[in-house]
Amino acid sequence: MPQLDLLITNALVVRPDEDPRLESLGIRDGKFHVIAESIPEESAKVVVDAHERLAFPGVVDAHQHWGIYNPLEEDVVSESRACAQGGVTTGITYLRTGRYYLNRSGPYSQVLPAALEMTAGRAYVDYGFHVAPILHEHIGEIPSIIEDFGITSFKIFMFYGKHGLHGRSNDQQQFLMIPDDESYDYAHFEFIMREIQRVREDPKFADMVDDLSLGLHCETAEIMSAYTKLVEEEGRLSGLEAYHESRPPHSEGLAITIASYLAYETGLPNINLLHISSRKAIEAAMLMAQTFPNVNFRREVTVGHLLADITTANGVGAKVNPPIRPREDVEALWEHLLAGHFDWVVSDHACCRDETKFGDPRDDIFVAKSGFGGSEYLLAGLITEGSKRGLPYARVAELTAANPAKRFGLHTKGSIKEGFDADFCLVDPNQSWTVRAADSLSTQEYTPFEGFAMTARVTDTFLRGERVFENGNVVGEPRGEFVRRPSHRS
Repeated sequence: MPQLDLLITNALVVRPDEDPRLESLGIRDGKFHVIAESIPEESAKVVVDAHERLAFPGVVDAHQHWGIYNPLEEDVVSESRACAQGGVTTGITYLRTGRYYLNRSGPYSQVLPAALEMTAGRAYVDYGFHVAPILHEHIGEIPSIIEDFGITSFKIFMFYGKHGLHGRSNDQQQFLMIPDDESYDYAHFEFIMREIQRVREDPKFADMVDDLSLGLHCETAEIMSAYTKLVEEEGRLSGLEAYHESRPPHSEGLAITIASYLAYETGLPNINLLHISSRKAIEAAMLMAQTFPNVNFRREVTVGHLLADITTANGVGAKVNPPIRPREDVEALWEHLLAGHFDWVVSDHACCRDETKFGDPRDDIFVAKSGFGGSEYLLAGLITEGSKRGLPYARVAELTAANPAKRFGLHTKGSIKEGFDADFCLVDPNQSWTVRAADSLSTQEYTPFEGFAMTARVTDTFLRGERVFENGNVVGEPRGEFVRRPSHRS
C-alpha cells in the first residue's frame, strides 16, 4: 500500500541555507515525511512531476491587513486566494480596534472571538493575527491574548494619536475610538513595551520568550502634520511626489530612533521595525542596532518599496504609508538588502477597492485612501528584481519564509525539511509575464504594479500537502487554518 499521500519529483528544492538541488518530496499527513534524491513513485497515492521547477518554501507573508477596508469575512476569502496565487501559504494579518477593520472598540476578549468566527473555514491559506493594543485596558490583556488565543506578536502605529491614516486629521480620538481621558502616545507605547517584557520575565511564559515581539510603524506625527500642511498650501507638487514630501524620510528616521530608545529603556529586546522605506530610515535603523546591541532588532521591507518608485508606480493607486519613495531610496533599500540588513520581505497587503481608494477629484493624492494589495506579486517580484542584482534563491527563501516563520513562532513552517508542514510552491524562474490587475485573484481592481515585467511565476501552491493553486486558479475548498503560536513540530 502507498505510504505517502503525495510525491513531488524532479523539484529543484530551495532552502535558506544552501543552493537548490534536485530532489523528491514525500508528503504524508500534511508534513514533509521524506526528502531524498529519488523516491519510488509506487510509494505515493499521487505523483506530481515538478519538471525541474524551483520548489520554494511557502511564503510567510508577515504583514497583511485583511478586513481593513472590506468586511473581514469577505477579505479572508478573496485575499487568501491572492495569497495562494503568489505562493503565500501563511499570512499574518493585523487587527486593532477603532475605525476600519471591525469598526468597534472594547476588550480583545470580545473582539478576537468575533474575528476568529468571521474567518473560520473561509481562508485558502493558513493565517494568524498581530494585535495592536489601542486602549489602556488592552495592555492588561496582553497575557491572555498570548495564552488564550495563541497570538505572540503585537504592533504600535506611532503616528495614529496625532495624524490621520490618510493624511492630516483632527479626529484621532474618534478614529481610535478611545475615551477622552486616554491618549495614544509615547507613554502608551512605553507601557505596552513594559507589559510585554514583564510577560517575558514571567516563568509561565518561559518557553516562548523568543517568540514574543513588538512591531512598530515608525513615522512621526508632528513632522508629517507640519510637512503635509506645507505641501498642500504650496501646491507645487502632486501625486506620489507630493505624498512623499508630506511624509518625509526623516520622519521615519526620527520615529525609529524614539522607538529604539524606548525598547532600550524598557528592556524589551524583540523589536520589529516595519516597512522601512527610505535611505534615512534604514540608516537610522542600522545606527540604532549599533547603539543598542542588546536589542534584537528585526528590519522589514515591502515588495512595493523594492519594486516601485514615485515615477514608475501606477499613479495615486500606489498611495501607502510610509510612502512610495524616489528611485534613490529604492536603490538604498536594495543596497542594504543585499548587504544582509533586512530580515524579511512582505507585501503589506491591504485590499482597497477602487470605489474606496479614490476620492474626488480622483487624482488628488490627499483625498485617496492609503494602502494596496500585493501578496500575489511578492515572491515573483522579489525573484524578478533580485535576479538582476545577484540575490541568491537561498536568500529569497530566507527573506520570504524562514526568517519570518522563526521570528513569529511558526516553528512548523518556513523551510522544506522533514517534519515541517508541507507548505511550498513551484516557481518557473524563466516565465516572462506582465502584471495586469485583471489577472489578480484579489478583488482590488487596480495595482500600482500595472505593466511591470516579471520573469518568474508561481505555477502551483501547496498547503500542508494539498494543492490550493494550479494553472492560474485556486483549487479545492478553503482549508486554511488559524495558527496558534508558538507552534512546534509534533
